[in-house]
Amino acid sequence: MNAAPAAVATAAVLIWLGMVFAISFLEAPLKFRAPGVDIPIGLGIGRIVFRALNRVEIALALVTLAAIVIGRPTAAVATLTAVILVILAGQLIIIRPQLNRRTDRVLAGQYPPRSTMHLYYVGLEAAKVLTLTALGICLLVAQ
Repeated sequence: MNAAPAAVATAAVLIWLGMVFAISFLEAPLKFRAPGVDIPIGLGIGRIVFRALNRVEIALALVTLAAIVIGRPTAAVATLTAVILVILAGQLIIIRPQLNRRTDRVLAGQYPPRSTMHLYYVGLEAAKVLTLTALGICLLVAQ
């Protein structure tokens, strides 16, 4: 892969990886342990934080994709990039809307049954972290 596009893609991927770690695996579970943060408040905060994270993820995905396309990727880089894009699309198009509907109900004072969608989201976050890590390593090696 060409050096300059590989460097841009590496930076985008590693920033993306750090953000997912910080938000999904630190902020999200810890906010519910803070004094005075009940489920509706935590969900309201989570909605705002994850909406912002997802917007930044889309931007980083576009930067990564552009740099990789320009840089003549190896098969491994192209495959890992495709996997990450599918994971992100699944989270944003399939899972997030369902989680948002459940959050709307909780914020409206209802108590819907627990949803397995949250577990799917967390599973995809873990898969995304592993894939971003592998892509970051492939990009570093490709430079």
